[in-house]
Amino acid sequence: MIFASLPVNEAEGALLVHSIKMGKMAFRKGRKLSPDDLRALSDAGIERVTVVRFEPGDVAEDEAARKIATAVCGENLEVAAPFTGRSNLIAKRHGLLVIDRPRLDQLNAVDEAVTLATLPAFDLVAPGDMVATVKIIPFAVPGEALERCLWTVAGEPLLRVATLRPRAITLIQTRLPGLKESVIDKTVAIMNDRLAGLGSEPARDRRCPHDEAALMAEIDTALKSGSEMVLIAGASAITDRRDVLPAAITRAGGTVDHFGMPVDPGNLMLLAHIGDKPVLGLPGCVRSPKLNGFDWVLQRLMADLPVTRQDIMAMGTGGLLKEIPTRPQPRAANETLAPRAAKVAAIVLAAGRSSRMGSANKLMAELDGKPLVNHAVDAALATRVERVIVVTGHESERVRQTLTGRKVEFVHNPDYASGIASSLAAGLAALKDSAIDGVLVLLGDMPRIAPTQLDRLISAFNPVEGRAICVPTFNGKRGNPVLWSRRFFEPMAHLKGDVGARHLIAENGELVAEVAMPDDAVLTDVDTPQALEALRRQEGKSGGDRTA
Repeated sequence: MIFASLPVNEAEGALLVHSIKMGKMAFRKGRKLSPDDLRALSDAGIERVTVVRFEPGDVAEDEAARKIATAVCGENLEVAAPFTGRSNLIAKRHGLLVIDRPRLDQLNAVDEAVTLATLPAFDLVAPGDMVATVKIIPFAVPGEALERCLWTVAGEPLLRVATLRPRAITLIQTRLPGLKESVIDKTVAIMNDRLAGLGSEPARDRRCPHDEAALMAEIDTALKSGSEMVLIAGASAITDRRDVLPAAITRAGGTVDHFGMPVDPGNLMLLAHIGDKPVLGLPGCVRSPKLNGFDWVLQRLMADLPVTRQDIMAMGTGGLLKEIPTRPQPRAANETLAPRAAKVAAIVLAAGRSSRMGSANKLMAELDGKPLVNHAVDAALATRVERVIVVTGHESERVRQTLTGRKVEFVHNPDYASGIASSLAAGLAALKDSAIDGVLVLLGDMPRIAPTQLDRLISAFNPVEGRAICVPTFNGKRGNPVLWSRRFFEPMAHLKGDVGARHLIAENGELVAEVAMPDDAVLTDVDTPQALEALRRQEGKSGGDRTA
């Protein structure tokens, strides 16, 4: 890769190294400079630019990130479309992140251009959580370096999510004089909250005297009744391997694997088993909902990940969980700290009268066997969006009927005749009280938009990194749909008439990310009968393939 400062008139086709702002116009780093760009730079008085050019064998950052992310991606994970040299791995299921740490370290040692960052091993993650990110540092990677990286991670994937499996669990609590029944009741409630957070049913509640024989009998009954795991909370903390809880487990035919753990709170936990059933002696801190060492062990067992005494003894690094004044604990027991992927909704505008189409409702016109509006809605439904909202107006019932059976929300705009702004406001109003970070605004008359194109916009979207408006482009020309950050919901909701939000793009150039698309679908809408007929001819020749 060649890195150089060049006169503007020599920089055509090169990639811009540093972002440049010229009044209301902004060129982001990584932009491939076109002849029009060079003229704009010259007109702004800029004489030189710092750029990079690829050399033979170089692999562009997005392609390199995608290849490595795909190679390390395992079960219950998916690879998000790359953008700016970054490809994120997203959890598809609720479970624990499992990492091949030695091979991950080997990958990060191959070349400084390639990095893989993950959440901590065995972190509890939910669907939509970002668990890892591949980031290519420069604009391209030498092909030889990429091949070494792929060779390093060949074989079993480095990352996977082990899913949680509900199971039958018995919670046994022992009693001593002075232990209030309300404390025992509260412990049951807290434990069931923990289990609910892991997708399991409430535990079977059993109570007995703090006595070795009585406890042994309860353990035996629990296992014979079908329990797959037995949890024992003693009225008094375990102090020794010969104390009441471990002695009762041993008498019931069990083996004590380990007593104690280098995690605080949670030090006095006991790990045992009877046959293939885990039996845990619980530390006193389980009566609190705050995170403790028992949670780490329970989560692994619920994901069918074995826990050995060596695993317990290796938990010391990061095992200081106790809340102290200088480090307050910001979470409850079953909360996850995983950074989540941005939550994006889609609004499909399907309210207009389509006056340029004559008397026909263009959204009902068929292309490849289904109405135009169905193409746009189906594309949105096939992406990672949280919700799809369809704004209706003209012939509202016809639009609703053609979308019957699809998982969409309908919002009617009675003022649709006033222009597109009122329909946009109606759609945004439906998102007012939701935890949505951004919205894709799709036009119902753009049937060639593909799910992969929408996912490219979603992957590019990152308001924290300054990509708060994601605009698709083809050959440098901007199109639709546009993905907007929540910060723009209010100004967009106050637009009037048939005016879109283009001026917001012009006024916030530093927050705009242009996302290049492989074809002109983002520029193609259907406004006239002639445009529809031309599109039908085009689709007939191409076979209607909209997956690119």
